[in-house]
Amino acid sequence: MSVAVVTGSAGLIGSQAVRHFARLGLDVIGIDNDMRSRFFGSEASTAWNVERLSVDLGKAYVHHDVDIRDRDALAAVFRKYGRDIAVVIHTAAQPSHDWAARDPLLDFDINAGGTLNVLQNVREHCIDAPLIHCSTNKVYGDRPNSLPLVEQETRWEITPGHRYGAGISEDMSIDGCLHSVFGASKVAADIMVQEYGRYFGLRTACFRGGTLTGPGHSATELHGFLAYVMRCAMERRTYKLIGYKGKQVRDAIHSHDVVTAFEAFFHNPRSAEVYNLGGGRYSNASNLEAIALAEKISGNEMRVEHVETPRTGDHIWWISSNARFEQHYPEWQLTYDVPLIMNEIYEANVDRWVPGR
Repeated sequence: MSVAVVTGSAGLIGSQAVRHFARLGLDVIGIDNDMRSRFFGSEASTAWNVERLSVDLGKAYVHHDVDIRDRDALAAVFRKYGRDIAVVIHTAAQPSHDWAARDPLLDFDINAGGTLNVLQNVREHCIDAPLIHCSTNKVYGDRPNSLPLVEQETRWEITPGHRYGAGISEDMSIDGCLHSVFGASKVAADIMVQEYGRYFGLRTACFRGGTLTGPGHSATELHGFLAYVMRCAMERRTYKLIGYKGKQVRDAIHSHDVVTAFEAFFHNPRSAEVYNLGGGRYSNASNLEAIALAEKISGNEMRVEHVETPRTGDHIWWISSNARFEQHYPEWQLTYDVPLIMNEIYEANVDRWVPGR
């Protein structure tokens, strides 16, 4: 029996990983306690996804309602499957800047402490299993805001000819900048994953994603950029356009493209690797551009509230360079761009996201 353990298994990337690795023939063990509903309220609950995974995958998926902070409960899961565990995909996290600032202890316990718990269990029970960690581009803090940017009609862009013109690479420094409390906890987790690779010889990779998206997102105001834009358009909610004139740019990568990158690493793992992973120049949009696209797809004019003061540490421009990962795994490629992503989000939620709900 070959087992894939997926933490945060009911979330966007976690649930996509569950389905993907089940299709590869692995038995999937999911670990998720629906903390998202505590962070963002009942509308952001992932309980619906647990039910759907269980129905769709049957015996191929076993769910454990376990908190990654609970060392004893987590160890019991890893101990049960032991050397049968072929890969561990760690997506569980506290994902919100706002939440982290309100409760730094909870944020650090989940993001840093929870990650350490997962790492130690891999070391003790399945040391040969590759450990895939969902990190974030927020480990770079607000360093990207020091890049030379030019204001255009609908977006900010980097100065032509800059060495990051094709996207920001992993050589960007994480030092001497503002990270936010969330970013700091994710830095701690990221470094610990690397250290378990270098010091203990685990086969680990940190995937530093930006806007990870897709139809499986339980979109809410504080998390899930493209899905929440589309939800506001469909439900006629007011969307808050916060800072930088709405021209801040994000690259967006579909959950399918994320987990195919995970699969590539699973088949040919390395140790202590770090990869920026995003839509790159292939798939990116500013807030204004995403709003215009949501209006076109939904047929609804959006209600937009402009907020001049930006979120602390928010990136003005972020486009990832996938060059390092593509060098190591040349068979992998992006398949979704922003219009395709947003159309799919619309089609997947057309019966759920309606005015008045």
